[in-house]
Amino acid sequence: MGENWPVESVAISAKMRLRDRQVKGDSEKSGRTQFSIIVPVFNEALLIQPFLQHLRERAREAEIIVADGGSSDGTVELATGFCDQLVKSERNRAIQMNTGACAAHGEILWFVHVDAKLPLQCLDEIRRITDDPKVVGGYFRIRLPRGFVYRLTDIFAHYAGMLLRMRCGDHGMFCRRAAFIDVGGFPAVPIMEDVELFRRLRCCGRVTYSKKRIVVSPRRYEAIGRTRLTLAYGLIATLYIFGFPSPKLASIYKRMCCHHT
Repeated sequence: MGENWPVESVAISAKMRLRDRQVKGDSEKSGRTQFSIIVPVFNEALLIQPFLQHLRERAREAEIIVADGGSSDGTVELATGFCDQLVKSERNRAIQMNTGACAAHGEILWFVHVDAKLPLQCLDEIRRITDDPKVVGGYFRIRLPRGFVYRLTDIFAHYAGMLLRMRCGDHGMFCRRAAFIDVGGFPAVPIMEDVELFRRLRCCGRVTYSKKRIVVSPRRYEAIGRTRLTLAYGLIATLYIFGFPSPKLASIYKRMCCHHT
């Protein structure tokens, strides 16, 4: 698999390996696992400070890295002082998360969306899961508000995801730093980068899930339409399984799921 990775994946691995000795040394000195939480953002001025405060309350010992994709609404200024590092890159979630991972010091990398609400004792849960040396990564179940469409989405996301070996970023995926390096990080694609990482990690070892749940914001469902967005996600996932190229999937997503002004 490795010989078919794009150049950017090889570059991510090489860059992170340069820092790996220092990270391992720091971790050994501390006597405990270190966590780095990477939060990709773009124009999230309304959410960024409350979320980072929530993140600090739920994950006090973690390093928090905000990976900005060129925000123009003051997100960067608002995040400054509420995180440990703020890194910038071009607007692409995969590239943003790779940039954040390259700056991270943690043994465990956890990728979290800015509109999520994390469960209590979340770091203890990740530590429990990764205590198994065969586990290279994991994710959380998600919880959406009450309602038939939301419940349908929840069921589809979990059980269809298990069947099709797919997981999206809403699930708060985490992995060992070493495994992230080995698989080349997130592929620099316009969509489904989280699914690709999930599948790559499965080639390295066991990827499991926590029964604790991340509460997912319904803001996108409410803006686009609950049924429309659920069907769009299902369609894109199906086309992905059948091998449709990511640029075409991104085009479908843009037509079905984005506002037109």
